[in-house]
Amino acid sequence: MSRNTFEMIAKTMAGLEDVLAEELTSLGANNIQLGRRMVSFTGDKALLYKANIHCRTALRILKPIHNFKAKNADEVYAEIKKMDWQKYLTEKNTFSVDSVVFSSVFTHSKFVAYRVKDAIVDYFTQKTGKRPSVSVSNPDLLINIHIAENQCTLSLDSSGESLHKRGYRNSQTEAPLNEVLAAGMILKTGWRGNSDFVDPMCGSGTLLIEAAMIAMNIPPGIYRTSFAFEKWIDFDSELFDMIYNDDSGEREFKHRIYGSDISPKAIAIASENIKNAGVAKYVDLKTISFQDYKKAPSDRGILITNPPYGERIKPDDLSGLYEMIGERLKHVFPGYEAWILSYKKECFNKLGLRHSLRIPLMNGSLECEFRKYELFAGKKYEKKQEKNTES
Repeated sequence: MSRNTFEMIAKTMAGLEDVLAEELTSLGANNIQLGRRMVSFTGDKALLYKANIHCRTALRILKPIHNFKAKNADEVYAEIKKMDWQKYLTEKNTFSVDSVVFSSVFTHSKFVAYRVKDAIVDYFTQKTGKRPSVSVSNPDLLINIHIAENQCTLSLDSSGESLHKRGYRNSQTEAPLNEVLAAGMILKTGWRGNSDFVDPMCGSGTLLIEAAMIAMNIPPGIYRTSFAFEKWIDFDSELFDMIYNDDSGEREFKHRIYGSDISPKAIAIASENIKNAGVAKYVDLKTISFQDYKKAPSDRGILITNPPYGERIKPDDLSGLYEMIGERLKHVFPGYEAWILSYKKECFNKLGLRHSLRIPLMNGSLECEFRKYELFAGKKYEKKQEKNTES
């Protein structure tokens, strides 16, 4: 590794590690390694900025600054206090410490964070007689300590607020899809804007917005007001401005995005969010239930949707809902590729369709599946069903 390159860690959701690795590769990252809900890689300061602005499936980008082993909180304190903290902080700055602990040795993550904070404060008090303040609300430096058994990694958090908070969503429906999950779902299908896109149960419009941004290659980070690295001592504002304002990667989108929902309130919220994201001219919205679809918005395309699972939103008849979805897909969307995210196996069974692929994904704490259905037109579809039942 050259002097200007360093290790970074991009955090993500379970099941999205592979698409995040692809995103990082396309940005020029090296030494990519997939882990559990994370991808590690190397690059320079420009890549750190790019990863924050461009990665659709990253939750945060960490910059490890110290790796060490420790058996207890006192050893953690001693290791942290040995570091040269004046490279990252001054006494006038504020900081906060976040801790993630998977260990039988360390059982209390808050106590670990507390000892890290003590070490930094004591370092400055002894060096300068003054100390930086701890601030939870909007600190100048966000520090992350990760402990797996006795292996400790201290990192700077370059993102700040989680990267799924794009900045376009002012209001939301009852159970909104996380933006990182929505983007990951779309990227998993291989769709990049090469056909029309439909979500007939669109809620607050997250899949529609993420689809439009993918189709035109609009970086998800451009709506955000700030990133944590902008407060770092070595922040290069010229380099950041150049990366932030570079729109050379944007593409033309020649198709349409169609969204609908049974709820007029959801459509009003989706409409506002779509305007905020600046993609309104590519998206057609209407208030209609999936059941009332008589004709697909276009002859060919991809349909991606996240129906209720009966967890946060509880429809009166969950089985009936999924039977209706399967029936409408079969009769209204022949020739389409349909992808459904859901939670319960019995829900998928009620669709009455045979999937060609299934991908495990986490939606919050729920272990979901993302299933692909190829909807063949007319007789061909029926023949394929017969063939499948015979085999």
